[in-house]
Amino acid sequence: MATQAERREKTRTAIVRAAKRIFGERGFAATTMDDIAAGAHVAKGAVYHHFPTKEALFEAVFEQASLELVSDLDRISRAEKDTLAAIAAGTQAYFSACSKGPTGQIILRDGPAVLGWERWRDIDAKHFGGKFPRALAAAMDAGLIARQPVEPLARLLLGAVTEAAVACSAGQDIGKAGAEYARAFRSLLDALRVK
Repeated sequence: MATQAERREKTRTAIVRAAKRIFGERGFAATTMDDIAAGAHVAKGAVYHHFPTKEALFEAVFEQASLELVSDLDRISRAEKDTLAAIAAGTQAYFSACSKGPTGQIILRDGPAVLGWERWRDIDAKHFGGKFPRALAAAMDAGLIARQPVEPLARLLLGAVTEAAVACSAGQDIGKAGAEYARAFRSLLDALRVK
C-alpha cells in the first residue's frame, strides 16, 4: 500500500507532467489551472495544494524541462572529440531543442517572461549555464585554450548564448536563427583554440 508521501509525490508528478504538456502546447498565458487539473486527472484544489500559483507551477515545469534538456545535451556532448567541440555541439543541440515544440515554448518563449530575467538566469545557471565554467576549465587543463580566468570567459560566452537565445525566441523561425547562432558560436570557440 502506498504511503501518504508516495501518493503526494505521484500527484505532484502528474500535475507537473500535465502542466509541461499544456504549457508547451498552448503557452503560459493561454493555460489555466483548470486545464492542468483536467490534464492531470486531479481536482483543481490538488493543483493549488502543491502549487499556490500558476507561476510556481510553471517554475517547477521549467526546472523539469531544463533538467531533461541538459541530460540530452550531456549525451550529445559526450560524443565529441574534445571539450570545445562538446561545448559547441551542446550549444547547437540547445538551439535545436528550443526551436521546436514544448521545449522552445517553455524554455525560451515563456521562461524569461514568466519567471523574470534574474530567476530564469538563476535556474539556467544550475543546468545549461552552470556547465560553462567546468567545461572551460577542462579545456584549459587539456591545453585546448590558453590559461586565463575561467569565470569572466564563461560569463562572456554564456552571455553570447543567452543573447542569441533571446534573439531566437523573438523571431519567427527559431530553428533557422538557432542554427546560424550555433555556427557563429562555434567560430568564437574555434578562435579560442591554441594554434
